[in-house]
Amino acid sequence: MSLLDRYIFRIACVAFLATVLSLTGVIWITQALREVDLVTGKGQTIFTFLTVTSLSLPALVAIIAPVALFIAVVYALNKLNGDSELIVMSAAGAPPGRIMRPLLILTVIVTLLVGVMTTWAMPASFRALRDLITSVRADFVTNIVKEGQFTTLDLGITFHYRERAGDALLGIFMQDRRDKTKPAVYIAERGQTLDINGSPYLVLEQGSVQREQPGSADPAIVVFQRYAIDLSQFGADGETPTYKPRERSTWALLNPNVSEAYYQMPGTAGRFRTELHDRFSGPLYCLAMMAIAFAALGTPRTTRQGRGAAIGAAIVTVGLLRIAGFAASSLIARSPWAAPLAYVIPALGFLGGLAATFGPELRLGRRGRGFSRPAAAAATAS
Repeated sequence: MSLLDRYIFRIACVAFLATVLSLTGVIWITQALREVDLVTGKGQTIFTFLTVTSLSLPALVAIIAPVALFIAVVYALNKLNGDSELIVMSAAGAPPGRIMRPLLILTVIVTLLVGVMTTWAMPASFRALRDLITSVRADFVTNIVKEGQFTTLDLGITFHYRERAGDALLGIFMQDRRDKTKPAVYIAERGQTLDINGSPYLVLEQGSVQREQPGSADPAIVVFQRYAIDLSQFGADGETPTYKPRERSTWALLNPNVSEAYYQMPGTAGRFRTELHDRFSGPLYCLAMMAIAFAALGTPRTTRQGRGAAIGAAIVTVGLLRIAGFAASSLIARSPWAAPLAYVIPALGFLGGLAATFGPELRLGRRGRGFSRPAAAAATAS
């Protein structure tokens, strides 16, 4: 890059990084405050708390980066014009494409970054977050239950143990009311949590299981010497975790298992389709937002010409573009034929911005053939 390119690129890049870091930090703090219960109520460590909150960062960056790029381009062009540098560049013969070049380089970098986030990092983080939360909820005996207290979970599990003797729990009582028609009560003299093949188990010794039977006043009682309970079944409402479309890899969305029960549920195929096209079309909004910002502020203006209206028009245009994108995603979920709209909308924003930027220059070139480029640019600026 030339000296001019590096100068413009540095201004926009610093503004972009500052915006991304500040917005991501603010939103991350608000998300982190919602997970404080992991430490205060569920007995988790600070490391687990930081891990859970940090796994949301790829999604935040993917959402914030296009907006931060738009703000950075607006800031850079506004600064160049405020210092009269944009007017000097145009008067010296620099066409809009020459000024746009460093901003386009930054946009390509941000587009690639967002592409990596949407197609790989974001689904991987969502899946890791689901696994971690499931593990925390499943291992409730170690992380949540306190000695001598009756602890009730949202799933309908009530657990109590009298005291702890080393790794063993003494005087265990557990009531399972997840199935309201067949509640069960487990009573054991002692028990211990073990990790078997990566899954947590509670092994009870010297106890009994009491199960109420529909239509019978007397419960069915089974006495056991040793009984193992898979605690992982309590991590996802008693079922094996089913990953949502946003938690699945891009390859899994491209080649879904159509025989899967979850995929055959009404509307699920549409959510798979929407998630896939959103991942591929999301990075294109970086190009559209840069082009719209440049179309609004890339033309040099004197200090007497306000730029507030142009900035407002750019913000409204970007907002309408994103609203149209959300509407297209909703339509894609219902109708497969609407899938091209996910790419057409940001492409129209990008091409429209380019047309608004280079259209006047082309008309000026046809009308003012007797003028040199520096003279024509100076006339436009004045």
